[in-house]
Amino acid sequence: MPDEEEELDVEAQIECLQKALRLQYRSAIQFTLAAGSMVGFAYSHFGASLWQFAQSDLEDARRLVEKIKTLGADPTTDMAPLHYSNDPVELIEKLIESENECAEALQASIEPTGREARSEAIEHRLEHMIMRKQEQIDLLERARRQPGE
Repeated sequence: MPDEEEELDVEAQIECLQKALRLQYRSAIQFTLAAGSMVGFAYSHFGASLWQFAQSDLEDARRLVEKIKTLGADPTTDMAPLHYSNDPVELIEKLIESENECAEALQASIEPTGREARSEAIEHRLEHMIMRKQEQIDLLERARRQPGE
């Protein structure tokens, strides 16, 4: 049995997950907006990837909701402020900024997990979310580069 310092801090965990959830909601909506609105030869192929990101982020939002509810709280219905631009370059910049913020919130959610079995499961799930989100960020980073950079 883990000592008290290694136990799941339920209140802190819920607080961290709620923050991540607000950002995750935003991610799903922003990727949906971007998927349907990016135009131009250089970006037209990008819509399918962005749509997949939106769907994956919505799945992860559901997982966060489930965990928050399991821990005894109701999930937030608040969403972080949306960012949008009709300029694809600016939109990609805004997506990168938002996704980095969300990844950091997911990372911060690992701290209160502790060392119990249920804690390890939460940590592992969060790590998978962070890994997937980082892959999204990596694609966005490559997309904003000019050939030869």
